[in-house]
Formats: sequence, structure tokens, C-alpha cells
Amino acid sequence: MSRAPAPAHGEHFQSRRGGLAQPQLLRGEDYVADATRRIHDAKRRVLLTTLTIAHDHRTDDLIDALVWAARRGVEVSVAADVFTYADAAGTFLPTGYRTKAWRTSDSLASKLIGEGVRFSWLGREKGLPWRGRTHTKFCVVDDAAYAFGGVNLDRKGVENTDFMLLIADARLADDLEAVYHQIQHMNAHERGHESLEYRYGTDRVLVDGGIPGDSIIYRRAVAQARKADRVLLVSQYCPTGELGKVISERDNELWFNPPRNASPANRALIASSMLWTGHRSMYTRRRYLHAKAIVFFRDDGTRVAITGSHNFVEGGVRLGTREIAMETRRPETIEQILAFHAQDVRGEG
Repeated sequence: MSRAPAPAHGEHFQSRRGGLAQPQLLRGEDYVADATRRIHDAKRRVLLTTLTIAHDHRTDDLIDALVWAARRGVEVSVAADVFTYADAAGTFLPTGYRTKAWRTSDSLASKLIGEGVRFSWLGREKGLPWRGRTHTKFCVVDDAAYAFGGVNLDRKGVENTDFMLLIADARLADDLEAVYHQIQHMNAHERGHESLEYRYGTDRVLVDGGIPGDSIIYRRAVAQARKADRVLLVSQYCPTGELGKVISERDNELWFNPPRNASPANRALIASSMLWTGHRSMYTRRRYLHAKAIVFFRDDGTRVAITGSHNFVEGGVRLGTREIAMETRRPETIEQILAFHAQDVRGEG
């Protein structure tokens, strides 16, 4: 299943003939349930990468499915960021400091490894917890892929207002396998790689490789915002940097967590971003908003969407966060994003 990683220098793209298979938007609980079912039926490969993972009532069945797939001889690989346990320790995690969260996470990793799962932690466990994170989230099961959303694999992650896209497309599954091994390779060398782009007709898969200051996702969002007459943004955070400025110059609807919804660290981040940019959020619900998508509207009827793991803030770009997103013009996909916004974010119906 392993393959050589892509070159680690120079932004480049690979083109595939024809667009992707039609995505299906799945909310957090539906994503976990559907992935669990597919993993139970897996024949060849399961690859999973996430920011956080935990063994609790929201993820028990999925983790058990990973174990049973490995026992059947399926190649199962899981990668999670050390942020899983570092976040629980506060802003800094001193060397040798071991929290209950770390012990619990280490126990889960040991269990998976003991059952034949190839498990690895990504990133470093000391220093600033936001630097060098792998925020990329996707799951590949044989020729199906769950990606381009923000769902983390723990109780909070599943229960947040969030989604993933299910795409049954062997080309995408193969390309995400290459991305998975690229992440592993660069993590082992504690380096990032420059941005990657995979094109499938008018659909684009955008990959941020973790080099500070280099984000193809953020660049594409800025480029589309400049062309737009109206922008609808859904994110965990207030948009900042050049993107935030360009959005403010257009008609816009911004839906992100008000400070009261967030933890103390995130509360300060959101409040300061709002003060600096002058942006205000239209989101009034108490459920934590974790989805990340922008729809760009033009007066001629053109619509473009970018959806994935990127929060559309400049800080993550500067810190070199690994991310993944899809840019699409497909009406059926955009309609699903808008329906999610209307029901889960705006609160209609």
C-alpha cells in the first residue's frame, strides 16, 4: 500500500480527467456511523488522519471496526496529532509532563498497535501547541473517501455543528493515500512540503503541506473573494488577514462562534479578531460551530465553494498548519452546503 511521497519542493498540481463522483454531505454522527459500516466491510485499505481521537461513546464502534479490519488482514493506518492530549495540558506542555489525557490517548494508541493497526502521532508534544499541527481530516476506506469537513474523532468533535463529504471515487481515494504518506514522511523529518493541488475537471483538491506562510487554500479563498460580489462564510473563527479585509469590502454573511461559545483561549482569540477586523457574527446558536466552508456568489449567477479543514484565518497560515479542502463549482455540492447552513447554522426548519 505504501508509495513514494510526492516531491517536497515546488507547488504543483496533478490533473485527472472528469470531475469527482457526486459528494454526499454527512453530519458528524452520520459520518462516524457510515465510516464504521464501511470499515467493517473493508477489503483492502483503511487510512484515517485526524487532529484528535479518543475512545468514548461517540467513537467506540468506529475504533472497534478498525481493530476488526486489522484482524481480518486489511491494511489499517491511523494518524492523529499530539494536540489530542497537549490541548488538555494548557498553553505549553513541558517535556516529561504526562496528563490523564496523555495516558488515555497513549492507551488507545497501544491498543490499536497491539491489534495490528499502524498508528502514529503527528507533530511535537512540547512548545506552542498551535505550531506545526496536522489539522487535515480524512478517512479512506477501499475506494471511498470522507473528507473536506472538520469532524474530529472524539465526543466534542462528533457533537459539534460540522460535516464531512463522502465521495466514492477511486481516483480521489488513491490521491488521498498519497497525501497520507506524504504527511507521514514529512512528519518524520519534522518538515513541511509546499502546497499541492489535484484537479478533477472543475473540482480542485487543495493541500496545505505545513510550511509556514504557504497555504494554497487561503490563497484560493482570497482569489475567489476578490471575484465575488457576495460572500457567505461558515467557520469556527472570525476571518482574518487579507481574506478578512477582502470579504469586508463585499456584501457578506459571516457565521462564526461568538466568544461565549468558546473555551477561554479561543474566546480571547475570537474576541480579539472581531475587535481587530470589525467583523460581527450572525451565529446565535449555543452549539459549537466547527464547520468550515465559504460560498462565493457573483452577480452573473456563478457560485464557487471552498470547504474543508481550514478555518480561513491568517494565523494558521503563518504557523504552518497542514490542511485540506475542496474547491468546487458543482451546483449539487454547493446546494448541500447551503442546506447545511440553513438548517444547522442559521437554524431554519
